[in-house]
Amino acid sequence: MDRESEAQWVRVRARLREEVGEVEYRSWLRQMVLQEVSGDEVVVALPTRFLRDWVNSHFGDRLRSLWQAENRKVRRVAVIVRAQGAALAEPVDPAAATVPGGANGAAVPATATTPRASAHAGQRLGARAAARAEEAARNGGDPRHDFSAPLDPRLTFDAFVVGKPNEFAFACARRVAEHGPTAGFNPLFLHGGVGLGKTHLLHAIAWRLRERDPGKRVAYMSAESFMYRFIAALRSENAMAFKEQLRAVDVLMVDDVQFLIGKESTQEEFFHTFNALVELGKQVVVSADKSPADLAGLEERLRTRLGCGMVADIHATTFELRVSILQAKTAALGTTVPPKVLEFLAHKITSNVRELEGALNRVVAHAQLVGRPITIESSQEVLRDLLRAHDRRVTIEEIQKRVAEHYNIRLAEMTSARRARMVARPRQVAMFLAKQLTQRSLPEIGRKFGGRDHTTVMHAVSRVTELMQSDLSFAEDVELLRRMLES
Repeated sequence: MDRESEAQWVRVRARLREEVGEVEYRSWLRQMVLQEVSGDEVVVALPTRFLRDWVNSHFGDRLRSLWQAENRKVRRVAVIVRAQGAALAEPVDPAAATVPGGANGAAVPATATTPRASAHAGQRLGARAAARAEEAARNGGDPRHDFSAPLDPRLTFDAFVVGKPNEFAFACARRVAEHGPTAGFNPLFLHGGVGLGKTHLLHAIAWRLRERDPGKRVAYMSAESFMYRFIAALRSENAMAFKEQLRAVDVLMVDDVQFLIGKESTQEEFFHTFNALVELGKQVVVSADKSPADLAGLEERLRTRLGCGMVADIHATTFELRVSILQAKTAALGTTVPPKVLEFLAHKITSNVRELEGALNRVVAHAQLVGRPITIESSQEVLRDLLRAHDRRVTIEEIQKRVAEHYNIRLAEMTSARRARMVARPRQVAMFLAKQLTQRSLPEIGRKFGGRDHTTVMHAVSRVTELMQSDLSFAEDVELLRRMLES
């Protein structure tokens, strides 16, 4: 290949990098290698079929235009997959070196290869290919089969107890499991408090998808696992293999995405993975403890993308739903528990389903081990520590009273329509503490503050959070109130 073609290629890459930005360039275009310039055709090689297809569909036309600006003879740019182990040099960073021959005699970045560099690149590519082949052999010929975290066989749709607080989220999950991306819920975003069933629904979707189509590539993982896999790939210089594995799945499910808050590089990778899968018509399902709009700390563009599909909230359980869950759990354990005991547990343990099921397991196990019947009295004795902790739970009424006293305003102002600052700020603080210290949903909190809308509560929480970050004395005030209420 002549020196002029190499110089033209460097200028094309440099302009493309400038147009798309550093992150996009490194994710998709950095591994492009100029293979041949012949007559009116330019041939560019990439290491994988996925990258070839992506570059062809997203950058093919722009590549051709940039080449034609450099060489008027060029009519076609072909993007191909280069053979494994081919002795081609790794792409050179356009800012790293220069050769003469720019349009005005100025220096331009160099891409000239030497036999030593080519041989070294070939060895590196061959070693990576061998590693991939070894991994594929260990996993039945396809490493993607082992990419998903293990699924709990107990967490199926049949085992999920449906009630008013979770029926919408359940219906959305079933629709995605039955129809995939054609359901129109892409992404599906499930959010709710701890232990309300988000993880259960994600596992249930995965089980149903695999049952309907065993060949479907379904990957389930926590956001924490996503981050650690990404970091491991970076450390082993195998980031591209990580990207390929993720983008090759048919369905990606990520649990507890709030874990990505504050982890900018991982957010960046997740954002590009998310976009790639959605644009390829693949299904994405995500869960978090808050709605996308409330996930302060996530990049704005990521929060916007997460909220662009179907967002389904799982509300706090009702008494009736908790009783139904306990009845289902009792049946699964193959034992009998008096209805009065189930109602007692449903009344006392309201925070989340995991604690509720754990309490039932303790009561049943104690009765079986000591050979005594299950009664309310024996349940109280077995669960003494758990019930004592729940009895200390703060109420919204207590929060309103303590905040009103602290700011020297009448308790009635907490529910009044007055918007004067001397009243509005304490009311916002009380809403913030109600969200932090109770298990009540946003609509429930709003109703306790004079029938206000849940968006008013969201605004109050956001505003108090901002003020605590910018005003140290205000933050100390709020923290003092929190400690007094929790003591």
